[in-house]
Amino acid sequence: MVRVKRGNVAAKRRKKILKLAKGFKGAHSRLFRTANGQVMKALVYSYVGRKRRKRDFKRLWICRVNAASRSHGLNYSKLRNLMKQASLNINLKMLAQLVLFDKKAFSQIIDLVNK
Repeated sequence: MVRVKRGNVAAKRRKKILKLAKGFKGAHSRLFRTANGQVMKALVYSYVGRKRRKRDFKRLWICRVNAASRSHGLNYSKLRNLMKQASLNINLKMLAQLVLFDKKAFSQIIDLVNK
């Protein structure tokens, strides 16, 4: 059987992991075995974080729209239902932006769906 020399392949693999571990504390950025574990964990956290960010922003937007619509005598779910009945399709992010930056336009939307 032919001897396989994989020094450069293994070195590249380790170097890639250690490069990803740059900035980690202590042995987590210097020793391959611990760095590998920390990099894998960090990659999992970053994946989960990307999903969580979407969830958190949706909660924030709902809170903002709910607070603004309650000042007009509606709650969030009733507002969305009335908007659907009036076939007014504005997504949640844009509705929250209107609440934040253009209160006049938001109150016009409330008036429109209340008719």
